[in-house]
Formats: sequence, C-alpha cells, structure tokens
Amino acid sequence: MKAAFYDGSGKMQVSNYPDPTAGPGEVVIKLKSTGICGSDLNMNKAKTAADDHPAGHEVAGEIVDIGSNVDKSFIGERVAVEVLGTGRSCNRCWYCRQGQYIHCPDREGPSSGGFAEYIVRKIGGCYKLGDSMTWAEGALVEPLAVSVHGVRLGGLKGGETVAVVGSGTIGLTAIAAARKLGAGKILATSRHKQQSDMAKSLGADDTCGSEGDEFEELILSVTDGRGADLTIETVGGSRNETLLQSFNVTRRQGRVVILGVFYGNQSIDWNKPVLKEQTVQGSICYGLIDGIHDFEKSVDMFDDPNFNLKQIVTHVYGLDEIQKGFETAYDKTTGSVKVQIHQD
Repeated sequence: MKAAFYDGSGKMQVSNYPDPTAGPGEVVIKLKSTGICGSDLNMNKAKTAADDHPAGHEVAGEIVDIGSNVDKSFIGERVAVEVLGTGRSCNRCWYCRQGQYIHCPDREGPSSGGFAEYIVRKIGGCYKLGDSMTWAEGALVEPLAVSVHGVRLGGLKGGETVAVVGSGTIGLTAIAAARKLGAGKILATSRHKQQSDMAKSLGADDTCGSEGDEFEELILSVTDGRGADLTIETVGGSRNETLLQSFNVTRRQGRVVILGVFYGNQSIDWNKPVLKEQTVQGSICYGLIDGIHDFEKSVDMFDDPNFNLKQIVTHVYGLDEIQKGFETAYDKTTGSVKVQIHQD
C-alpha cells in the first residue's frame, strides 16, 4: 500500500509500505480521512531522522477485513478509530479495567498510522459513525474527544464561564465541547483572524489576542471581576506564558485544565494557584468517564444538525499531496484552520 513518511529533512514523502493483516481481535480499515494534528507538525520539527512508520491519529475509514474473534458483521462499518489508546491497549491491566486505555503500561508499540491507505487496530478502538456523518466529521471525532475529555475532567457545570486559551484545533473543539456541554459564557484567545471567526461561529461569545493583559481584562469585565470558573489551556509549547495566563484569568477556587503539551522544563511560580486555591488538572487524550468513552460522547454530538464542527476543515488534500497539506497547515497565512487528507 501507499503510505506517507517524514523523510527526516523537512518533507513528507509517499512510498510503499507492507499491506496490513488483521490478527486476533483486529480489523483492517480502509482510510477515508485523516487530520493533520498540531502534534504532527511539532513532532516533525523535532525529528532528526526519517520515520519507520506512517504517523496520523485523527482517523476515520471503513472496515474491510477482520481477524479471528471478530464478528463478520463489522465488515463495511464506517468508523472513527481510536488509534492511540483503546486500539493498542492490552485490555487486561488495572488501567484498562478502569477504561483509561491511554495509560495502559502494556500498549503495543508504534505501528502504522493514518497517513496511509490502510490501518490495523483492535475492534475495541473502532467507534461507529452516525449515518449522516461525513468522512470529514469522522476524522474530527478524535480531536473533539480530546476536548470533551478535558471539559468533563474539568467538571463543567451548566452556566459557568469558560476561558479557552488558544484557538487551534483543540481550542476550537474545546469551545464546541464546552458549548454543547452547557457552558454559559465562553471567551477565547486567538492569534489569527480565521481562528477568531471560527471560535465565534462555534460558540465563543468573544475573542481577543493572546498578548499582554487583554484576555484577563476581557474575562474580568464579563465576570464582575471574579475570573473564569473553568479555563482550558490548549497551546502548550516550550514557554510557560499560556500556563501563567490560565492561572491569571481563572477565579479563586476555579479550575484549570491543561490540554496543551509542554516541552522542556517550565519554571512556574505555584504560589498564585495555591493562594487562589485553584485546581490544576492535567488531561491527556481520552478514556471512560462515568462509563461513557469520550469518543462515544463526541460521535453523539454530531447527531445534532446544529453542531457544525466540520466548518473548521478549511483544506483537503489527497495522500499524494500530503506535503502540500503539511505546508498549508504550517502556514496560517493560507487561512488554514484544520487540514485533512482524504482518500476515495
């Protein structure tokens, strides 16, 4: 099959890769849509050697073959694929029994991802798409699930004020998730006009730039000086500014959920969140909360015809054009928000 690899020198190259075979409990999925995640962009920048396996974890496709112990009725199902956790977990350890598959210490090692024609994963990691869902929406289930997980861990209560730091893909899905799960006011930062426009279209009441004190002033102005009840940090990176900003805009005894991935050592003065009695919650990927997987919650959200998350997909390319897709995703002057790779 064809698959795309980072070549170690700054480009994505399409070449041949062994056809996948389903083992016990596994299925082969013909990929229809794969999103380019910000983590794909950042990890490529950090790599010094070519990939051994194709990456890509925002995945949807059709089950075309099954291994032993999988019912034949699954063939032909349209699914979003939980590539990182459930699709690779052991399903036996303590974490798996709690439904926290991403924390499984015995997850299978790196294997073929979504920048390819086919992928193999365990049937437990496949979530059936709604009949009306498009392939573009199918590949949005994964980033939406990341934000659904964070909002649920943050204990959002109906009517609360939510601050979202950053309006990239995860920031935008956090806005959509918070609006769907009952937020009152939602305020967000954005660096680019298309992100600001998209944030408002998805349910943010207002946005502003990320620099200086502008965001804190906006939050205080709409909360009678208290601050946000729940803040979702979605930027991460190699600097601590957005984390400090999150503490600043959150009220006393409020909650801060960190979805962004930070690199290197961050110097943080913990006196502020301690003295404000804030709860700081890390959040990574997805899992079961109250017996319901975040992927299931996310798929269900698309049943609402007014849930128009698919508008964030601004650019679509074929697998052979994946280098152009990465260039477009990097360059926000193109107007890009979410770039996906689609296949027939």
